[in-house]
Amino acid sequence: MVEINIKKSFPSDLKLDIALRINKGDFVTLFGTSGAGKTTTLKIISGLLKPDAGYISVNDNTWFDSEKKVNLSTQKRSIGYVFQDFALFPNMTVRQNLEFALSKKQDNCLIDELIALTELESLEHRKPETLSGGQKQRVALARALVQQPEILLLDEPLSALDNQMRQKLQAYILKLHKKYKLTTILVSHDIGEIVKLSDQIFEIEDGKISKKGNVKEFFGLNKTSAKFRFSGEVIDIIKEDVIYIVSILIGNDIVKIVADQNEVENLEKGDKVFVASKAFNPIIQKVAH
Repeated sequence: MVEINIKKSFPSDLKLDIALRINKGDFVTLFGTSGAGKTTTLKIISGLLKPDAGYISVNDNTWFDSEKKVNLSTQKRSIGYVFQDFALFPNMTVRQNLEFALSKKQDNCLIDELIALTELESLEHRKPETLSGGQKQRVALARALVQQPEILLLDEPLSALDNQMRQKLQAYILKLHKKYKLTTILVSHDIGEIVKLSDQIFEIEDGKISKKGNVKEFFGLNKTSAKFRFSGEVIDIIKEDVIYIVSILIGNDIVKIVADQNEVENLEKGDKVFVASKAFNPIIQKVAH
């Protein structure tokens, strides 16, 4: 069990007041607009930023307690942290980047296991400058797991990648999460990614938790039974006689859906939607958050 109850004020007028309870082994997402406090929360959990007050407890171990004056350093917190910018050592090979994270007591066999799981065997003797963005992120992910952390923190790690690579790396992340029975906390804006990976979602608004729930509850997916469902973005709505043609960007493809006035009256360009199929009829459902 991860228990977090922290407060911190910033000159920007942001006042962070976050209370979270996360079950061991869960995959949770922090969701919300830019500047709401998501990345700041990850930094506080990791020890990179000290809160003004509160506590952080992980599996009955106290990482931070303002009253008891406990504040473990980042090095003493059992975390793996994956950033947007990879943060690899440019002068080291892929294998050396992973080996650098090993503690003296650890067996080097773990490096072989992680390289195999993330399919880096053919790249292990290459340096970061020769790798693609997706390959670098696989290395960063593997390196974050070298010390077998209790918590994996992911700060929009796939945001700079194209959709096809994002989907591949989402599969790697989920595989590693399950393989090592991690408690994973993800920051993401990508609805499809969140739906695919998450057990629980916490929406942060102006430094506070404004909404929480499992994926179906959070996005209202339990309101629609369907054989399949995709997430996308409305890019155009055109009226043709008595019907509407809604163009939706799903991944790299544009799908056109025929809709009636009731379906489009609350839709605008840029809205995030789910496209589902029920009895062979496509249904457009605006993402509720």
